[in-house]
Amino acid sequence: MATNGAEGANSTSEKVFLIWGGEGWVAGHLKELLQKQGQKVFTTTVRMENREAVIAELEKIKPTHVLNCAGCTGRPNVDWCEDNKEQVIRSNVIGTLNLTDCCFLKNIHCTVFATGCIYAYDAKHPPGGEGYLEADPANFGGSYYSATKSKVEELMTTYSNCLILRLRMPVSDDLHPRSFVTKISKYDKVVNIPNSNTILHDLLPCAILLASAGDTGIYNFTNPGAISHNEVLTLFKKHVRPDFEWKNFSEAEQSKILKAGRSNCELNSDKLAKRMKDFGIEVKDVHTAYDECFQRMRAAGVK
Repeated sequence: MATNGAEGANSTSEKVFLIWGGEGWVAGHLKELLQKQGQKVFTTTVRMENREAVIAELEKIKPTHVLNCAGCTGRPNVDWCEDNKEQVIRSNVIGTLNLTDCCFLKNIHCTVFATGCIYAYDAKHPPGGEGYLEADPANFGGSYYSATKSKVEELMTTYSNCLILRLRMPVSDDLHPRSFVTKISKYDKVVNIPNSNTILHDLLPCAILLASAGDTGIYNFTNPGAISHNEVLTLFKKHVRPDFEWKNFSEAEQSKILKAGRSNCELNSDKLAKRMKDFGIEVKDVHTAYDECFQRMRAAGVK
Protein backbone atom coordinates (compact mmCIF):
# COMPACT_ATOMS: atom_id res chain seq x y z
CA MET A 1 0.00 0.00 0.00
CA ALA A 2 1.34 3.45 -0.95
CA THR A 3 2.18 5.86 1.84
CA ASN A 4 2.83 9.59 1.97
CA GLY A 5 6.00 10.53 0.12
CA ALA A 6 6.67 13.24 2.68
CA GLU A 7 7.17 10.57 5.34
CA GLY A 8 9.88 9.00 3.23
CA ALA A 9 11.50 12.38 2.73
CA ASN A 10 11.88 12.83 6.48
CA SER A 11 13.48 9.46 7.09
CA THR A 12 17.05 9.16 8.31
CA SER A 13 18.22 7.25 5.21
CA GLU A 14 20.54 8.89 2.69
CA LYS A 15 18.79 11.29 0.33
CA VAL A 16 19.03 10.51 -3.38
CA PHE A 17 17.85 13.20 -5.79
CA LEU A 18 16.71 12.46 -9.34
CA ILE A 19 16.18 15.49 -11.58
CA TRP A 20 13.70 15.01 -14.41
CA GLY A 21 14.30 17.11 -17.51
CA GLY A 22 17.98 16.74 -16.69
CA GLU A 23 19.36 18.64 -19.69
CA GLY A 24 17.29 21.76 -19.01
CA TRP A 25 18.28 25.17 -17.71
CA VAL A 26 16.80 25.03 -14.20
CA ALA A 27 17.80 21.38 -13.90
CA GLY A 28 21.42 22.29 -14.54
CA HIS A 29 21.40 24.85 -11.74
CA LEU A 30 19.80 22.38 -9.34
CA LYS A 31 22.33 19.68 -10.19
CA GLU A 32 25.23 22.07 -9.56
CA LEU A 33 23.79 23.18 -6.22
CA LEU A 34 23.20 19.63 -5.05
CA GLN A 35 26.68 18.54 -6.07
CA LYS A 36 28.21 21.46 -4.18
CA GLN A 37 26.24 20.36 -1.12
CA GLY A 38 27.69 16.88 -1.46
CA GLN A 39 24.29 15.37 -2.18
CA LYS A 40 23.77 12.26 -4.26
CA VAL A 41 22.14 13.45 -7.48
CA PHE A 42 21.20 11.92 -10.82
CA THR A 43 19.49 13.35 -13.91
CA THR A 44 17.27 11.80 -16.53
CA THR A 45 15.65 12.71 -19.84
CA VAL A 46 13.12 9.86 -19.82
CA ARG A 47 9.77 11.06 -21.17
CA MET A 48 7.37 11.61 -18.29
CA GLU A 49 4.39 10.24 -20.20
CA ASN A 50 6.09 6.86 -20.77
CA ARG A 51 4.89 5.05 -17.66
CA GLU A 52 6.96 1.91 -18.16
CA ALA A 53 10.14 3.91 -18.71
CA VAL A 54 9.41 6.15 -15.71
CA ILE A 55 8.89 3.18 -13.42
CA ALA A 56 12.06 1.53 -14.74
CA GLU A 57 14.07 4.70 -14.08
CA LEU A 58 12.71 5.02 -10.55
CA GLU A 59 13.52 1.39 -9.83
CA LYS A 60 17.03 1.77 -11.25
CA ILE A 61 18.01 4.99 -9.41
CA LYS A 62 15.84 4.44 -6.32
CA PRO A 63 15.57 8.16 -5.47
CA THR A 64 14.13 9.49 -2.24
CA HIS A 65 13.35 12.78 -4.01
CA VAL A 66 12.37 13.58 -7.58
CA LEU A 67 12.77 17.15 -8.80
CA ASN A 68 10.59 17.59 -11.88
CA CYS A 69 11.95 20.33 -14.16
CA ALA A 70 10.54 18.79 -17.35
CA GLY A 71 7.68 20.03 -19.51
CA CYS A 72 6.75 21.99 -22.63
CA THR A 73 7.07 25.76 -22.54
CA GLY A 74 7.41 26.19 -26.30
CA ARG A 75 10.20 27.46 -28.55
CA PRO A 76 10.90 30.27 -29.00
CA ASN A 77 8.01 31.08 -26.62
CA VAL A 78 4.58 29.91 -25.46
CA ASP A 79 2.98 30.85 -28.79
CA TRP A 80 4.32 27.50 -30.03
CA CYS A 81 1.90 25.73 -27.70
CA GLU A 82 -1.10 27.15 -29.56
CA ASP A 83 -0.23 25.03 -32.62
CA ASN A 84 1.00 21.93 -30.76
CA LYS A 85 -1.75 21.33 -28.21
CA GLU A 86 -1.60 17.55 -28.25
CA GLN A 87 2.12 17.58 -27.47
CA VAL A 88 1.55 20.11 -24.70
CA ILE A 89 -1.12 17.90 -23.11
CA ARG A 90 1.11 14.84 -23.44
CA SER A 91 3.94 16.52 -21.57
CA ASN A 92 2.42 19.11 -19.24
CA VAL A 93 -0.67 17.17 -18.20
CA ILE A 94 -0.32 13.43 -18.85
CA GLY A 95 3.43 13.37 -18.24
CA THR A 96 3.43 15.51 -15.11
CA LEU A 97 0.59 13.52 -13.55
CA ASN A 98 2.13 10.20 -14.55
CA LEU A 99 5.48 11.02 -12.93
CA THR A 100 3.80 12.31 -9.77
CA ASP A 101 1.61 9.21 -9.59
CA CYS A 102 4.53 6.81 -10.09
CA CYS A 103 6.44 8.60 -7.33
CA PHE A 104 3.40 8.36 -5.05
CA LEU A 105 3.11 4.63 -5.58
CA LYS A 106 6.78 4.20 -4.70
CA ASN A 107 6.71 6.54 -1.68
CA ILE A 108 8.99 9.11 -3.34
CA HIS A 109 8.72 12.82 -2.64
CA CYS A 110 8.10 14.75 -5.87
CA THR A 111 8.81 18.45 -6.32
CA VAL A 112 7.25 20.00 -9.41
CA PHE A 113 8.71 23.23 -10.77
CA ALA A 114 5.45 24.72 -11.97
CA THR A 115 4.36 28.21 -13.00
CA GLY A 116 2.59 31.17 -11.48
CA CYS A 117 1.52 32.33 -14.95
CA ILE A 118 -2.03 31.22 -14.23
CA TYR A 119 -3.23 34.59 -12.96
CA ALA A 120 -3.92 38.03 -14.38
CA TYR A 121 -4.50 41.35 -12.68
CA ASP A 122 -8.16 42.02 -11.92
CA ALA A 123 -10.28 44.38 -9.82
CA LYS A 124 -9.42 42.57 -6.58
CA HIS A 125 -5.76 42.11 -7.52
CA PRO A 126 -4.65 45.27 -9.35
CA PRO A 127 -1.03 46.25 -9.98
CA GLY A 128 0.42 47.43 -6.67
CA GLY A 129 -2.43 45.85 -4.74
CA GLU A 130 -3.12 42.50 -3.17
CA GLY A 131 -1.12 39.59 -4.56
CA TYR A 132 -2.57 36.19 -5.40
CA LEU A 133 -2.42 33.57 -2.67
CA GLU A 134 -1.69 29.88 -3.16
CA ALA A 135 -5.36 29.00 -2.62
CA ASP A 136 -6.76 31.53 -5.09
CA PRO A 137 -8.34 29.88 -8.16
CA ALA A 138 -6.54 30.48 -11.45
CA ASN A 139 -8.12 33.21 -13.57
CA PHE A 140 -5.86 33.34 -16.64
CA GLY A 141 -6.36 31.09 -19.62
CA GLY A 142 -5.16 33.43 -22.33
CA SER A 143 -2.54 30.95 -23.50
CA TYR A 144 -2.89 27.19 -23.96
CA TYR A 145 0.29 26.74 -21.94
CA SER A 146 -1.21 28.50 -18.91
CA ALA A 147 -4.54 26.72 -19.32
CA THR A 148 -2.89 23.30 -19.10
CA LYS A 149 -0.72 24.34 -16.17
CA SER A 150 -3.64 25.54 -14.04
CA LYS A 151 -5.64 22.37 -14.73
CA VAL A 152 -2.81 19.98 -13.91
CA GLU A 153 -1.91 21.89 -10.74
CA GLU A 154 -5.43 21.43 -9.43
CA LEU A 155 -5.15 17.68 -9.99
CA MET A 156 -1.66 17.42 -8.49
CA THR A 157 -2.79 18.86 -5.17
CA THR A 158 -4.55 15.54 -4.58
CA TYR A 159 -1.17 13.82 -4.16
CA SER A 160 0.21 13.83 -0.63
CA ASN A 161 3.79 13.38 -1.86
CA CYS A 162 3.80 16.44 -4.14
CA LEU A 163 5.40 19.86 -3.61
CA ILE A 164 4.38 22.45 -6.21
CA LEU A 165 6.60 25.50 -6.67
CA ARG A 166 5.14 28.30 -8.79
CA LEU A 167 7.99 30.10 -10.57
CA ARG A 168 7.46 33.30 -12.56
CA MET A 169 9.77 34.84 -15.15
CA PRO A 170 12.88 33.12 -13.73
CA VAL A 171 16.24 34.87 -13.90
CA SER A 172 19.77 33.47 -13.62
CA ASP A 173 23.09 35.19 -12.94
CA ASP A 174 24.03 35.13 -16.61
CA LEU A 175 22.41 35.81 -19.96
CA HIS A 176 21.12 32.30 -20.61
CA PRO A 177 18.55 32.30 -23.46
CA ARG A 178 15.81 31.09 -21.08
CA SER A 179 16.37 33.85 -18.53
CA PHE A 180 13.69 36.55 -18.43
CA VAL A 181 16.31 39.31 -18.57
CA THR A 182 17.90 37.84 -21.69
CA LYS A 183 14.52 37.66 -23.38
CA ILE A 184 13.38 41.22 -22.72
CA SER A 185 16.84 42.67 -23.45
CA LYS A 186 16.53 41.28 -26.99
CA TYR A 187 13.00 42.46 -27.75
CA ASP A 188 12.54 45.45 -30.05
CA LYS A 189 9.96 46.81 -27.59
CA VAL A 190 8.75 45.76 -24.14
CA VAL A 191 5.60 46.38 -22.14
CA ASN A 192 6.04 48.00 -18.76
CA ILE A 193 4.00 46.03 -16.24
CA PRO A 194 4.92 45.02 -12.67
CA ASN A 195 5.25 41.26 -12.20
CA SER A 196 6.49 38.73 -9.70
CA ASN A 197 9.88 37.25 -10.61
CA THR A 198 11.95 34.29 -9.46
CA ILE A 199 15.66 34.99 -8.94
CA LEU A 200 17.13 31.49 -9.17
CA HIS A 201 20.27 32.30 -7.16
CA ASP A 202 18.10 33.12 -4.15
CA LEU A 203 15.30 30.60 -4.48
CA LEU A 204 16.70 27.33 -5.83
CA PRO A 205 18.49 26.63 -2.50
CA CYS A 206 15.07 27.11 -0.88
CA ALA A 207 13.60 24.48 -3.20
CA ILE A 208 16.18 21.95 -2.04
CA LEU A 209 15.42 22.77 1.60
CA LEU A 210 11.67 22.36 1.09
CA ALA A 211 12.07 19.09 -0.79
CA SER A 212 14.53 17.73 1.77
CA ALA A 213 12.15 18.60 4.60
CA GLY A 214 9.31 16.77 2.85
CA ASP A 215 7.11 19.84 2.42
CA THR A 216 4.08 19.36 0.21
CA GLY A 217 1.35 21.55 -1.26
CA ILE A 218 1.74 24.80 -3.19
CA TYR A 219 4.20 27.64 -2.69
CA ASN A 220 4.27 30.87 -4.68
CA PHE A 221 7.97 30.58 -5.47
CA THR A 222 8.90 34.20 -6.17
CA ASN A 223 10.86 36.94 -4.47
CA PRO A 224 8.51 39.21 -2.49
CA GLY A 225 6.99 42.11 -4.35
CA ALA A 226 6.65 42.97 -8.02
CA ILE A 227 8.97 44.74 -10.44
CA SER A 228 8.24 46.32 -13.82
CA HIS A 229 10.09 45.66 -17.05
CA ASN A 230 11.46 49.20 -17.03
CA GLU A 231 12.72 48.82 -13.47
CA VAL A 232 14.49 45.59 -14.42
CA LEU A 233 16.11 47.10 -17.50
CA THR A 234 17.11 50.25 -15.60
CA LEU A 235 19.04 48.09 -13.11
CA PHE A 236 20.48 46.05 -16.00
CA LYS A 237 21.71 49.27 -17.62
CA LYS A 238 23.12 50.54 -14.33
CA HIS A 239 25.14 47.44 -13.46
CA VAL A 240 25.70 45.39 -16.60
CA ARG A 241 25.34 47.27 -19.87
CA PRO A 242 25.60 51.07 -19.49
CA ASP A 243 24.86 51.76 -23.16
CA PHE A 244 21.68 49.67 -23.21
CA GLU A 245 18.52 51.34 -24.52
CA TRP A 246 14.97 50.10 -24.98
CA LYS A 247 11.53 51.16 -26.12
CA ASN A 248 8.10 50.51 -24.67
CA PHE A 249 4.78 49.68 -26.21
CA SER A 250 1.31 48.99 -24.84
CA GLU A 251 -0.33 45.67 -24.07
CA ALA A 252 -2.73 46.34 -26.94
CA GLU A 253 0.20 46.83 -29.32
CA GLN A 254 1.91 43.73 -27.94
CA SER A 255 -1.18 41.59 -28.47
CA LYS A 256 -1.04 42.30 -32.21
CA ILE A 257 2.27 40.44 -32.57
CA LEU A 258 1.47 37.52 -30.25
CA LYS A 259 -0.57 34.41 -30.91
CA ALA A 260 -1.31 33.85 -27.23
CA GLY A 261 -1.94 36.18 -24.31
CA ARG A 262 0.59 36.74 -21.55
CA SER A 263 0.05 36.53 -17.81
CA ASN A 264 0.81 39.63 -15.77
CA CYS A 265 0.33 39.39 -12.01
CA GLU A 266 1.83 39.61 -8.56
CA LEU A 267 1.95 36.52 -6.35
CA ASN A 268 1.89 36.80 -2.58
CA SER A 269 4.99 34.97 -1.35
CA ASP A 270 4.40 35.41 2.40
CA LYS A 271 4.00 31.65 2.86
CA LEU A 272 7.43 30.99 1.37
CA ALA A 273 9.08 33.80 3.34
CA LYS A 274 7.55 32.55 6.59
CA ARG A 275 8.65 28.95 5.95
CA MET A 276 12.20 30.00 5.08
CA LYS A 277 12.50 31.75 8.43
CA ASP A 278 12.28 28.27 9.96
CA PHE A 279 15.62 27.60 8.24
CA GLY A 280 17.08 30.97 9.24
CA ILE A 281 16.77 32.36 5.71
CA GLU A 282 15.34 35.72 4.69
CA VAL A 283 13.96 35.79 1.15
CA LYS A 284 15.08 39.07 -0.40
CA ASP A 285 12.53 41.37 -1.99
CA VAL A 286 12.56 41.36 -5.78
CA HIS A 287 14.18 44.81 -6.18
CA THR A 288 17.05 43.95 -3.84
CA ALA A 289 17.41 40.50 -5.41
CA TYR A 290 17.66 41.97 -8.91
CA ASP A 291 20.16 44.60 -7.83
CA GLU A 292 22.41 41.95 -6.29
CA CYS A 293 21.91 39.63 -9.28
CA PHE A 294 23.16 42.28 -11.68
CA GLN A 295 26.07 43.12 -9.40
CA ARG A 296 27.09 39.46 -9.51
CA MET A 297 26.80 39.49 -13.28
CA ARG A 298 29.02 42.56 -13.55
CA ALA A 299 31.60 41.04 -11.20
CA ALA A 300 31.63 37.92 -13.38
CA GLY A 301 32.23 39.99 -16.51
CA VAL A 302 28.81 39.33 -18.02
CA LYS A 303 27.93 41.88 -20.68
